[in-house]
Amino acid sequence: MKRLPADEVRLDPSGPVLITGGYGTVGSEIARMVSADAPVLLTGRSADRGHALAAELGGEARTWDLAGPAPFRAAVRAVISSVNDPDDRVLRAAAAGGVPYVDITRWTSRLHRAAALTVPLRPESPVLLSSAWMGGVSSLVAAALAADLGGAERVEIAVCWDTADRAGADSVEFMDRLGTRFEVVEDGTRRLVAPLTGAETVEIGGTPVRVARIDTPEQFTLPLTLGTTTAVTRLGFSSPATTRALFALRRAGFFTWGSGERWTPLRRAVLYAPGEGGTARMRVDVSHGGRTRTATVTDARGQHHMTAAGAVLGLRRVLGTDGRPAPGGAVFPEQHPAPGQALEALADLGVEVALDDREQPRPGGVAA
Repeated sequence: MKRLPADEVRLDPSGPVLITGGYGTVGSEIARMVSADAPVLLTGRSADRGHALAAELGGEARTWDLAGPAPFRAAVRAVISSVNDPDDRVLRAAAAGGVPYVDITRWTSRLHRAAALTVPLRPESPVLLSSAWMGGVSSLVAAALAADLGGAERVEIAVCWDTADRAGADSVEFMDRLGTRFEVVEDGTRRLVAPLTGAETVEIGGTPVRVARIDTPEQFTLPLTLGTTTAVTRLGFSSPATTRALFALRRAGFFTWGSGERWTPLRRAVLYAPGEGGTARMRVDVSHGGRTRTATVTDARGQHHMTAAGAVLGLRRVLGTDGRPAPGGAVFPEQHPAPGQALEALADLGVEVALDDREQPRPGGVAA
């Protein structure tokens, strides 16, 4: 393992909230939400890009290049990590300094590593690994439905990606994993599946969307935390042509032979064409004891705003400003002690959660 710079992030309960990647597409949205209640410290590879936003919010922008050799030092009340942290520098620094930490950027394999790393670090502060879809919103909604039903044997999540939405360059990082099989739990059995398989047409917010499997962290955490025996997340696109193109690329084996760094720009260019704005939509179905509850989650401001809302709820949780601070060590978003109240907080942040109490057919048209 390479030698890491000696970063130092100390706890100062009156200090700013540190947001890594704080002037990116999602980070800037988080910063605007957070600045209403606390000062902000925005970091990234080049502080020059963040000075205007920091001045607008009455905060500060500084350089912290997570791939560079320069150490970083700051005194803060909490950390929100909204960029890739390949060497866990932000996590290590926050844990060592006793600083509450929220991470919304890890794919499943890196979440495995972060959870394992947290054990020997033994942080006294909470480490909220909230990288489930949209900053943990998918897991919070699943937990709220499970609480109403008294359990969650089956959780199915279907996401509609609006191709007209605003998006940062890192938002399509999942394209780099479409050639890698991943583990899921179905009917209590763990098995490997390939991305973009298991396609089904699901109604999301009144619109039929063709969706297929994608590797997301909640498929790993929900069986551990809620005892779910089946956890499935599928992704589709507002543009049927985009969906057909991705399926065609999968059948041609592009995501296997085109998986190296050489092909990264091409892989990401398939989806990275940010528009002026779109609507983020997601459907969550939870079944238990022969009953199913469904929630449709909608954010008219787009996926970056919904993700930021998830991050802000995470921040409130680790700081205890919702009245229930998370314990020290690693926790996941669905372990929120009052998920129903979290949904109310989402609504206050502009994320609509519509609950349907009727018996619902599960995605794919087969009764749950």
